[in-house]
Amino acid sequence: MRRCRSTSCCRQVSGRAGPQGEWLQPAGTIPVDIPKERGDEGTGLFPTLGSGHAPSTGTPSPILRPERRGSVSPPAPVTGLGCVLQPLPQPLSSAHTWSLPDPNWELPEEEKKQEYTHVLHNPRAKVYWESFEPKDREGSTVVVAEAMTKALTYDAEAGAALLDMLVESEVSTLKQVPRIVRCIHRWFMTNTEESVEHSLDNTLVELTDAHPHDVVVALLRCAPSCDRAAAAMWRMMVTTSMTTKKVFRELLCVLEDWPLHSTSTCDGDQQDVLALAATRALWEILRMPRCPRGLKVHFPRLLLALLFQVVYSTEQMPDEVDTFWRECQEEGGLPTSPSRFIVLTVKALLCRLGYRLVASEVERKRGWDTLLHAETHHCAMGLLARETHGVSRHFSASVASYLVELLSKKEPRCELPAMAFLVEILGSPGPNVRAESFLQLVPRYLQSNCSIMRSLVLKGLTVICDTPWMVPKMRFLVQRLTDLLQDTDMDMVRMTLSVLSKVIQGPGFRISTPIALQLAQRLQPLFDNESWYVRHLSVSIFKEVIERVPDDGKKPLKTLVHQSLLPLIFHVFDENKAVAATCWGTLLRATPLLKKEKLRQAVAKDQRIEAIGECLLVECRSRAAEYLRQTLTYMQSPQDSIREAAVAFLGVLGQHMRAQPEKFRLIYHTVQGAINDKGPYVQRQAFRTLPLLRAAAASGSSRSRLQQLQSQLRQAWRRRRPSLWGNGWLCCCGSAQD
Repeated sequence: MRRCRSTSCCRQVSGRAGPQGEWLQPAGTIPVDIPKERGDEGTGLFPTLGSGHAPSTGTPSPILRPERRGSVSPPAPVTGLGCVLQPLPQPLSSAHTWSLPDPNWELPEEEKKQEYTHVLHNPRAKVYWESFEPKDREGSTVVVAEAMTKALTYDAEAGAALLDMLVESEVSTLKQVPRIVRCIHRWFMTNTEESVEHSLDNTLVELTDAHPHDVVVALLRCAPSCDRAAAAMWRMMVTTSMTTKKVFRELLCVLEDWPLHSTSTCDGDQQDVLALAATRALWEILRMPRCPRGLKVHFPRLLLALLFQVVYSTEQMPDEVDTFWRECQEEGGLPTSPSRFIVLTVKALLCRLGYRLVASEVERKRGWDTLLHAETHHCAMGLLARETHGVSRHFSASVASYLVELLSKKEPRCELPAMAFLVEILGSPGPNVRAESFLQLVPRYLQSNCSIMRSLVLKGLTVICDTPWMVPKMRFLVQRLTDLLQDTDMDMVRMTLSVLSKVIQGPGFRISTPIALQLAQRLQPLFDNESWYVRHLSVSIFKEVIERVPDDGKKPLKTLVHQSLLPLIFHVFDENKAVAATCWGTLLRATPLLKKEKLRQAVAKDQRIEAIGECLLVECRSRAAEYLRQTLTYMQSPQDSIREAAVAFLGVLGQHMRAQPEKFRLIYHTVQGAINDKGPYVQRQAFRTLPLLRAAAASGSSRSRLQQLQSQLRQAWRRRRPSLWGNGWLCCCGSAQD
């Protein structure tokens, strides 16, 4: 009893081989009629995407041979896209749209190994084989097999048997694997009858198992557009459990290099391989009715490799790639551009593995169109990462590990889309090692000249801050984050403050003196930012700096704290209550550092601006001119409450500076102008302050005349001391001084 190897459901037949290799039925037996298999050509909702070949049908092969290791059953006939993607008449998103049928994505159970027989007894092949010297068998066999495929009278059985004998006997020592692959491919092209269709399946599988790199590269070189024969070979190689993972691993190496993959084979051939040729082969694999085992194992990297290919293809399209794609289009049914074909392959990959909803959701949010434009690659990558967030922990861990490895290279490619994808999966469930690996990348990419890259890194740090035990590990970034506070992009400053506010908190953390001084200096301009959140965070961090600076850094920090007192006082009256409360608490922490106890008490007990301002001027009389300059700036504040407080403080300041006519005049005119302010409360405060300034001016004028008289008397005393003493001027002078 022997088993036929030409169909997936092998029929048992009996008989013997004739002298020419034909199959002879024994006498008295009835021939077994094996029905032809038919491809499921009408299962899809729409016509299938053309591939240039159709499923084969016919009777099983009568070519048999003794049983041997590693025999495999042939793949089921091609049934069209079926459960992959089918093209629709309308465009994707805004340009081409493709339907997403529900796939039967479950991987099949492990198939039982079936022992097949094949003709090793072909007389013609045996004659050739025995005539070769053992040391010359490989070269001679390949030459004869190539000559057979080119001959007009071609013995398919003899050619197959000759190659089969070579691979079976010397597979581990073969040196001309690419020539053998080309010979097998030519054999598949020449033989289209099902009677011999699967004669070299085991030969191809064993060759691939022993030399996966050479077989994959050679097939991509000889059939880059993936013709009918190449498609059959790819399906055979990925259907078998012993070769599927090896084939996908080699395909990945080619897919990840755009536009050309540089490699060499065992015969010394160093011809580059087109990455798009590997994508074309993957497309044919995805069209198989059953999902290969290796596809799910390598799914994370396959997905990323295809996504990066879309990015590369939109940025650079070498002539060789353009020429190759025009050749592929001659088969018909393919998109007009390689980038759209790669997007279609990404969608097919998602659907094949059961993630149809992910593909549909990205389509609904126009993510595929976004991916096709160079300016928005990173946005589309982030969207895809968010949509695949719940795929599996294995997926997230594998993707994160690969992306960290990619971004750690000296000159990484596609770094912006890679970072966008990595940042989105940092918060997904799984090992926390991905966060630690991400932190190793932060110092490098925070210094990037690309503002989008810096924003992505800060977004990732914000995610990591939500993990409490990771915060102490981020403190080495304080200096880098401090430098970012000078950025002109307020969104980036806001994210930086958000990260800093969490990083510097925690017991026992001390900020070094140089960083504390630099940080305090960078925070001061942010006290008056138009965003209440930025004001709140900047003041909060300033308070932490005061509390966490070491003792040797408190003295140099006092100057910066002095400069911040009046802004903090004004923002105690901020319209946002959170900002006002934060400023009030910061003042209570700043005044002890400056040893201004009366000011601290005034802030703690009496929150009227007049009382606080009076204590401030008494404690810091020498800084009155600086306070005047700062107050005039706050008169331009968009907040009515702060302008009102500034007018009130000018009143206090005017009383202390009445002896300086120019500055007093400036104060008076400023308050007088506030009468026309758009805020009613500011106007009312101006009306209250003007009488106080007039009274101060009058008092200042009287005192000025008295001081002038005293000066004249002193001068007279020095000139005429005896006469003045005798006439009683001394008493007058003493009275004037009193």
